[in-house]
Amino acid sequence: MKIIIIGAGPGGYETAAEAASRGIEVILISEGPLGGTCLNEGCIPTKALCSMSSPDLERKAEVIAQLQAGIAQLMRNKLITMVQGRAKLLGGCNVEVDGIQYSADALIIATGSVSASLPIPGAAEALDSTGMLNLDHVPSRLCVIGGGVIGLEFASIYRKFGSEVTVLEFCPNVLPRFDIDLSKRLKAALVRRGIVIETSARVTEIDGNTVRWTKNDKSFETEADCVLMAVGRRPNLGSLNLDEAGIDYTPKGIKVDANMQTNVPGVYAIGDITGGMMLAHVASAQGRRALNHICGEQDGIDFSVVPAAVFTVPEVATVGKTEEECVGIEIKVGKANYRANGKAVASGQSDGWCKVLADKSSGRILGVHIMGAHASDIIHEAAVLVALGVNTKNARDIIHAHPTLSEVLLAAIAAA
Repeated sequence: MKIIIIGAGPGGYETAAEAASRGIEVILISEGPLGGTCLNEGCIPTKALCSMSSPDLERKAEVIAQLQAGIAQLMRNKLITMVQGRAKLLGGCNVEVDGIQYSADALIIATGSVSASLPIPGAAEALDSTGMLNLDHVPSRLCVIGGGVIGLEFASIYRKFGSEVTVLEFCPNVLPRFDIDLSKRLKAALVRRGIVIETSARVTEIDGNTVRWTKNDKSFETEADCVLMAVGRRPNLGSLNLDEAGIDYTPKGIKVDANMQTNVPGVYAIGDITGGMMLAHVASAQGRRALNHICGEQDGIDFSVVPAAVFTVPEVATVGKTEEECVGIEIKVGKANYRANGKAVASGQSDGWCKVLADKSSGRILGVHIMGAHASDIIHEAAVLVALGVNTKNARDIIHAHPTLSEVLLAAIAAA
């Protein structure tokens, strides 16, 4: 069997490695560098900046190069053929790159996403996330358009570096898709750190150093030395020749079924290109689902239980249902504060909170939302509890080491 994979981000290269381990021949086509957006322009470089006290482009480049070398080593498999260039779909499982045609038994499209922008005058003057990552100085005043994951992470990073930061978010809350209780607490925490956050703010124009916006029918201006456009990402659909290949899609992404298969038999799409949850770990899991379907195997991957983390200061992380999504379900809510946790107080990390949502009748844990130090690590215990349908009574019986930050989760479970 032979599979063509277009895109070498986490979804693409991890699926290629897994396929090769099953004895499947793989042609991995990549227009950009190994690792895709996540490694080169997203997850990893932003986390590198999170660990710095000032921008260090050399250190950032070293981190990327080290991880790229690891992926390259993983791809050095006799069953994996790397092809550099832009792929053009020819129909079915046939692809062309620089005039050379490739055919396979199955095709997986994993070409990711690109930064979105607002259709306003002066939008081209703003930096996108890639531009921010390559900034070699700390702007005195930074205006971030968008209070989602990308915007708030950069706001936290550059506030730590010393910038005066203003965030303008169109929705009534930052992190609009997160639990509202969590987003409100994070906003308050970021404001305490000196970040100015305006919600329900509609940006209308960027004019040099001036960002114009409206709120409640009133007009405002924010002066900034640097403007970041962080209004999300959109599927990278442009260069694939989807129409000619007969693949169904909308501006929101390629349409797929539960097995990640498109309307064309043998052709699959995974990750950001499908327009769903644009998270690297989701792309990887979708790649496993697609590969399993190609191989005639089933799996137990539950795409309704996906942990997500935001590396602000403090961190936030979430899994399962938000309180707003529990409409029609009688729930119990348990909350616990970091300031009551011995490890948090002892380590000077007491700004935090955990919230557990449980079905009142069964006690089953439906969702967990955390703000505080190491939230991105603690959330995975919660993900296991949600995925396995554990109830609060049984979860309370799980002994946790003391003193640890994970006891915050145990305390919230006990309160539910």
